[in-house]
Amino acid sequence: MHSIWAIAANTIKQALRMKVAVAFVVLLLVILPIMGTAMTGDGTMKGRLQSFVSYSLSLTSFLLCLLTIIISIYSLTDDIKHKQIYTVLTKPVRRFQLILGKLLGVILLNIALLVLFSSIIYSITIYMPKFFETSEAELVQLDNEFYTARASVLPAKFNVEQEVERAYEKLKKEGGIPAGVSSKVVKSGLTEQKRIAKRSVAVGHKILFDFYDVKPLDPDKKLFVRFKYDVSVNPPDLQIFGTWLAGDYRQIRYGDEIKTEIYPFERKDLIRTFYEIEVPADAVAEDGYLAVGFYNDPRFNDTVVIFPPKDGLELLYKADSFAANYLRAVLLILFRLIFLACLGILSSSFLSFPVAILLCLMVFLTGTVSGFVIDSFDFMNENLRGVYTYTLGYAIRLLPQFDKFSPAKFLVPGRLISWFLVANAAILMVCLKSFLLLIAALFVFSYREIAKIVV
Repeated sequence: MHSIWAIAANTIKQALRMKVAVAFVVLLLVILPIMGTAMTGDGTMKGRLQSFVSYSLSLTSFLLCLLTIIISIYSLTDDIKHKQIYTVLTKPVRRFQLILGKLLGVILLNIALLVLFSSIIYSITIYMPKFFETSEAELVQLDNEFYTARASVLPAKFNVEQEVERAYEKLKKEGGIPAGVSSKVVKSGLTEQKRIAKRSVAVGHKILFDFYDVKPLDPDKKLFVRFKYDVSVNPPDLQIFGTWLAGDYRQIRYGDEIKTEIYPFERKDLIRTFYEIEVPADAVAEDGYLAVGFYNDPRFNDTVVIFPPKDGLELLYKADSFAANYLRAVLLILFRLIFLACLGILSSSFLSFPVAILLCLMVFLTGTVSGFVIDSFDFMNENLRGVYTYTLGYAIRLLPQFDKFSPAKFLVPGRLISWFLVANAAILMVCLKSFLLLIAALFVFSYREIAKIVV
């Protein structure tokens, strides 16, 4: 163990002597404070903070990923190139100890740099409203929508499976399915149509959405019903008058004793624009149930109102603090760096520096969009999907889905990064894929010929 720690310490010293490492560190130390004052977003304090967190975290993650690739590859290839490895391996140091020491050094350096830059970003984010004129209303909005970790609960889905099957069989019988289009794609389109129909409200009609397992952190705080209207025909003023209610509607439906308050709301909002309705958290029943109803009032509206299935309606409530959520976001970045460190060590165990850099960059860039690529497989025709599934499909699925675990997409809208998501990322990126890369690196390097005996 002493040998591993000695190699790790030497790797850190070697990295700190690299000009590219110093350049990256100085660049971030200069740019991050500048971004804190220069970012304006949409002109509001919330927009300014969202822009800063999004760009600063993305830039920090990107530069640290590049730095990890460079250091992890350079630390081993440089020792081999300049034959310094001979002085190490001739001592009582095993090859696996050398690999583990190099990896440990890179990871420890990553942790130190990540703590430094994430602390800078967090400090700027917390104190930014104090350096700009921020009204009380904006501070309340920031506390509710940004400095928080809001869990999202979607309404219970309407069951449309039988309707989709009947519609599919009818299309099949009538020959309405295009050639080369898979049944999965056709049924996916039919499912979307049926769900839109179920979430459409004709004039003079109402709809009720059921939410289950709602567990607000503080029952004295607020819940937020986030919604967006779509319509069949645009109204003249592009606005919809909505009559809403929120509470345990079962009390009315079954004639039970009213135990929790049912709150009514009337408002007029633009179509195709996101809005939030504040609802007192005591509207939630003891078993975590909440109903949200909407009435398409014929006195004001003359069009069908649609709540898009993907993002038309959701319930948001505070489930944790911003600080705890930010900590989990930093852990997601760390898991990414550990994977790239293992990949760099593996590449350097059998490739030269430029080739290893190219390989790691290809894996890194592909992993950044791998989630999108995997999802796109389902929408290809059957022939192309078969080719991709048995060629690139398996290879891409082996890569980590960096876009799936991007911390900015959670922190910017104030969404909760659950411990389940963090554990999932840790298992996939660290315990499984990084571990396999490390085992491969140990195996390859143990059989690599370092020097030849010339007689």
